[in-house]
Amino acid sequence: MWVEFFEFSTGAIMAYLITRIPFLTFPRVKSWNEQFPPHPEPVYVDEHLIQRILHMRIFYWLALVFAIIPLTFGWVSLGHGSAPFGFGLWSVSGWLVLSRITSFISSEEPPFTKQLAMRLQRVKNVSTSEKACCAFAQPMWEVTSVRCNTCGDILLKEPRPDLGRPRSDGWIMGFVRLLLTDGRPIIMIDEEE
Repeated sequence: MWVEFFEFSTGAIMAYLITRIPFLTFPRVKSWNEQFPPHPEPVYVDEHLIQRILHMRIFYWLALVFAIIPLTFGWVSLGHGSAPFGFGLWSVSGWLVLSRITSFISSEEPPFTKQLAMRLQRVKNVSTSEKACCAFAQPMWEVTSVRCNTCGDILLKEPRPDLGRPRSDGWIMGFVRLLLTDGRPIIMIDEEE
């Protein structure tokens, strides 16, 4: 019984890691983070941030393509190899595919959307227009909202998801935290406020 449990757990963990390869590796490359301050400092709302949101959106959905790998090996392993290992691969990657697809019909948005990039672009546009909150508006995306660095006004109530920057709490803790949150913000804003 313990052998089967170990094989299932191994398959499940491998499938979980394989499907998140783009999300865990590509944004953490040093050259991708030179224009951003180190984590957890606020990020200036500019074209680099908006481009990062769109890249993170691609990496988030690229998990569907990477799910083909454990689905295929899980299916083969179910028929010709270790059934618990194959079921672990197949069930976790299948669950990821189902959760990503059902997000289209559920009310829960992915952490990175084109609409989020558009909202940030609107904040950037307003900060450089006559309707700016102050004469020297500098929108910065903090943990809970986008706030003007000059006058302190809240410009957008939007918690910041994981942007892929190397974390200050170390590589291993950042890796574990990203695996647990799947890139979602740690703090959620109440919609009724």
